[in-house]
Amino acid sequence: MVGKFRAVFLATARRSKHAAMVAAGLALVAVSACNTGSVLSLEPAVDVGSQTAAVPQYAGMQKLVPSNPYMTQAAYPRMDEPMSPVEQMPASEIDCRQQLKRLDVAFTDLAPIHEGQCGIDYPVKVSAIGNIQMKPAATLTCDMAATFAGWTKNELVPSARWRYFSGVKTIHQGSSYSCRNIAGEGVLSEHGKGNALDVMSIELNNGDDIDVRKPGLFAFRTRGFLNNVRADGCQYFTTVLGPGYNYDHRNHFHFDIKNRKNGYRACR
Repeated sequence: MVGKFRAVFLATARRSKHAAMVAAGLALVAVSACNTGSVLSLEPAVDVGSQTAAVPQYAGMQKLVPSNPYMTQAAYPRMDEPMSPVEQMPASEIDCRQQLKRLDVAFTDLAPIHEGQCGIDYPVKVSAIGNIQMKPAATLTCDMAATFAGWTKNELVPSARWRYFSGVKTIHQGSSYSCRNIAGEGVLSEHGKGNALDVMSIELNNGDDIDVRKPGLFAFRTRGFLNNVRADGCQYFTTVLGPGYNYDHRNHFHFDIKNRKNGYRACR
């Protein structure tokens, strides 16, 4: 009889222990679901996940907000989304800008220019070459800017010193980048590519302002200077056109670096 009673007692104890374990498990789940709320005040738990902002605000219910504002989706974007590609400047353009710095060219990089068939992928705006001002500042390709700067420092300045005993103060240009065709033709001008520059006059430090237009019959010094400008330019540019070539070039020198076959140069 005693053995039977003992068996019944042990079975009852096992069932009670199992029930207690189940109750404890349920309580633990309930506490986990309310990880940031208050059981006593019945405040809702705060979900710091990305979906919190989408929970509607019902009448009588406090609006749910993330506990850490830096974890919002706007401030903390998904890392698995690809970043927008950044266009990198080619090595040739970087090298060209180093050359501009060596030539003491004051310039700024501009955003790419694209309009129809015209444009410059990596334009620069040149405001000065050493102490020589460019007025107005010229928008060009870096290659054209470097070519013009080299010609200015190596040819134009020495020629002015030899002819006028003066340095160059300002180069007055009439056109750099400009989306247009060659006058009277259906061919895109080198201006439309940023590869051309028109020089209207050259102002010297001594106050002389040398107009590029064809000088008078007895203006020997000016004529010699302008002849040097044209001839020396042919060593740097593939095109040099000026007064005497045609009516359109009667008042300026046109310089460009058009890519021509077989190294041909048009100097007229």
